Amino acid sequence: MTSKRILIFAPLALTLFLLQSYLWVPSYEEQTRGNPHRLEEYIDGSIGDASLLNPVLSADSASSQIEGLVFEGLLDRDENLHFRGRLAKSWEINETAYFYVNPRARVPGLGAAEGDRLAEFIREAVRKGASGETSLARSLSNIRAVSVVPPRTLQKNFREKDPKDPKKTLVVRVRAKAPARIRLDLKTVDQDLFTNLGILLGKEYFSSFRAADYVAVTGPVPAERFSYYARKILPAVEHNPVLVFHLRPGVRFHDGHLFDAGDVKFTYEAIMNPANLSPRIADYEPVKSVEVVDPLTVRITYKRLYSPALGTWSMGILPEHLLNEKALAAEARARGLDPRKFSLRESRFNRHPVGCGPFVFREWESDQYILLDRFEDYWEGPPNYGRYVYRIIPDLLTQEMEFYAGTIDSYNVQPHQVRRLKADPRFQSFSGLSFGYTYIGYNMRRKPFDDPRVRRALGMAIDVDKIIRYVLHGQGERITGPFPKQTDYYNHNVTPLPYDPEGALKLLARAGWRRNAQGWLEKDGKRLRFTLITNSGNDLRKAVLAIAQDSWKKIGVDVRTDLLEWSVFLQERVDKGDFDALILGWMMGIEPDLYQIWHSSQSGPHQLNFVAFGNREADDLIAKIRREYDFDRQVAYCRRLHEIIAREQPYTFLYVGKWTAVLDKRIVIKRVDEAGRVHYEKIRPTKTGNYTFYFNRWIKLPEAPGFAMDG
Repeated sequence: MTSKRILIFAPLALTLFLLQSYLWVPSYEEQTRGNPHRLEEYIDGSIGDASLLNPVLSADSASSQIEGLVFEGLLDRDENLHFRGRLAKSWEINETAYFYVNPRARVPGLGAAEGDRLAEFIREAVRKGASGETSLARSLSNIRAVSVVPPRTLQKNFREKDPKDPKKTLVVRVRAKAPARIRLDLKTVDQDLFTNLGILLGKEYFSSFRAADYVAVTGPVPAERFSYYARKILPAVEHNPVLVFHLRPGVRFHDGHLFDAGDVKFTYEAIMNPANLSPRIADYEPVKSVEVVDPLTVRITYKRLYSPALGTWSMGILPEHLLNEKALAAEARARGLDPRKFSLRESRFNRHPVGCGPFVFREWESDQYILLDRFEDYWEGPPNYGRYVYRIIPDLLTQEMEFYAGTIDSYNVQPHQVRRLKADPRFQSFSGLSFGYTYIGYNMRRKPFDDPRVRRALGMAIDVDKIIRYVLHGQGERITGPFPKQTDYYNHNVTPLPYDPEGALKLLARAGWRRNAQGWLEKDGKRLRFTLITNSGNDLRKAVLAIAQDSWKKIGVDVRTDLLEWSVFLQERVDKGDFDALILGWMMGIEPDLYQIWHSSQSGPHQLNFVAFGNREADDLIAKIRREYDFDRQVAYCRRLHEIIAREQPYTFLYVGKWTAVLDKRIVIKRVDEAGRVHYEKIRPTKTGNYTFYFNRWIKLPEAPGFAMDG
């Protein structure tokens, strides 16, 4: 969970005095005298530990940070946000589309047609082309080949709940005698193909195809379900986008084993294996097949249009030879466990990962540190830093002091420190608006959070502007919905909830909640009482916790609060849906696919819709966003989704923070040209504010370079 995070601060001078009196931290110069390799170590500080180090299983930012150094994906985005190859050196995107021959339809100029005649009719149209720059002309010019798939017999089983006993599952067997299909091989994905072909074949050619004419179902089935099964097994049209990745030769995992296409296929299968409980399933469910063409070529075919497809393959690739069925069974037997019940989630690999990224895992001492060493055989060349140290320092004040002393190399500035530290000449600083937000989430499985009036009222009782002004010291902005505020997908027409305690009480009264003689809100003799939780070690969330509790108590809500250690908070409460309300944050990507967080199907254990939000129109929009390749239409769908979520208020959307990070000025980008000359460059952020993009080229110098380093 990154996806994608007080009120009274001790005077700084007193704090520094106390720390200097009771906590000795060696200076950077003292460290380097005792350890000449300190210049080649990068030491990071974090308030929380990783949960497990496996990119297909984890969902927290701490784990993701380490995984990004140990594992490598097929691609990622460059500093201009364009896709670039990593384990894949190149790729192609095309499409195979199908439609069933429809004997009920009459084609203009052809009449009723069997497969071969219809295929030739389309080939002729492709050869001639359509007049002008029309949509049909564009679709016809994109067709590379036309062929006929002969009739065949299909069978598929569907599982349904028994209407007489919901605890039981019925298996419905569907058998179809499928007619011939026309196959169209396309140069690129064409989401409007069948709309445009309707101009050629007749506007009702596809809609008049009756799948039910070819289908038989075992057992009594309601008419509406029969039609559903028929459409599922024999869809009138089918889009199958195809990705072909050409992999980089000679890449090795950290144990020396060669990476190949089998590892890509295995990673996909590990995600989709239900025993592994991967939170990534939703990203890969649209995949129809992953085919190893040869050791350095993999073909991925999708079941339907899926616009985020390419970006999902930035996922870190797992080593098949260490985690396949045979390897896991051997590990289970060695540990005295039942191989039949042993899954990837139980493997020791998750604490001793092996990838093919720039750093090799060495050691993990829980709640203390994680050590990584430079991978000398990294395909792009070894990083400049010889070691990466991830230290868990839950106390932010201690982090700050250690940064000043040089025992950690970067520091995420707290809001009240921004003005002072950005002006400090010892450091280079970077800042921007976060790609994400902080929120209060309500467990909609539980009362009273199943009532949108209650959720809205709770939000109206909190003065978010006050949080931004006093807790964030102005380093934040209001946010109203689920998309990053910097993107076109965010709907700026949605206004924030007003701070209106009296209005909140009126809304609660309409929901049946009224104050009793003691001032507490009651309904049917039960007090409005719940517990608000968040993770310890985050002073901003702790402050929001206190403000929310105080605000709600003022209107008569009996609120308890609890701070939990990060791993307990995540694994025992969030993953299991065992909470009333919580404070959390999402770090988002630039893609608008929110399926994992907001689709109603993603509300099970270890899934990311842990508040159990469900809305039919929202589900439909989320699916459309995933299928839409036209940017303007995708934006329109996103903005409508934003409206729905803001209306339903499954979260009280609080703020998007402005982040500031500081580094020692001695840290620079080091490059060596073809002649062997060394050049130092100033660290610069990407368009999204990512200043660590060139981390593999970072190095720390004994003295700050001569060029300006003001960030």
